[in-house]
Amino acid sequence: MSEPLLDVVDLHAGYGLTRVLHGISFDLAEGSITTLLGANGAGKTTTLRALCAMIRPQGEVRFGGERIDARATEDIVRLGIAHVPEGRGTFVHLSTEENLRLGAYVRKDRAAVERDLDGIYGYFPRLAERRHQQAGTLSGGEQQMLAVSRALMLRPRLLLLDEPSFGLAPLIVRELFEILRTINEKERVSILLVEQNAAMALDLADHAYLIETGRVVLSGSAQDVKKNDAVRASYLGY
Repeated sequence: MSEPLLDVVDLHAGYGLTRVLHGISFDLAEGSITTLLGANGAGKTTTLRALCAMIRPQGEVRFGGERIDARATEDIVRLGIAHVPEGRGTFVHLSTEENLRLGAYVRKDRAAVERDLDGIYGYFPRLAERRHQQAGTLSGGEQQMLAVSRALMLRPRLLLLDEPSFGLAPLIVRELFEILRTINEKERVSILLVEQNAAMALDLADHAYLIETGRVVLSGSAQDVKKNDAVRASYLGY
């Protein structure tokens, strides 16, 4: 069996004296989509922040077989981990295209950056239409598409997505998730997805972990987790 792209063992993290994660362990296969499920406050967002060193983790995190738990955030980005935080983090006073180019700031292959920019506009034609528009004037759905696209301009091996559907109309969410599926399949970008819409997350993902109060309490293939009675009752509503 091949080594996982991301391997997390006994991860602890929190804020000040408040512990949020209590030794969670999980892994993610190269080219896969894995989702972290759980109620608000379970520790899902904290997990993503710990993985990219926005908060200091304790435990072992390996990416591509290499320990990254003691590295700085910028070093982790350079290794190919891109984070799309909840709230999008758009640079509102810059244009759409300026935001996208910022996503490629660590890259030196300028010709490839231009090709990737064209590729992004192919996936998200509305961003192409608004390439010179100030990003702060985009709709919520367009800003979410921009946040995902900016992360993809890094050409990451792993994309960390935190609540990409938050505040968006269902039609926009379905469109975004279909594009994510296509990017995963065509570009082989692995995805770690935190998402309150458990039904959509499980439909998109290959594998799922359920986190409760900072601990993994259930894991398995997305389809198996979807059939679990407790998950169906608490997260799927049937």
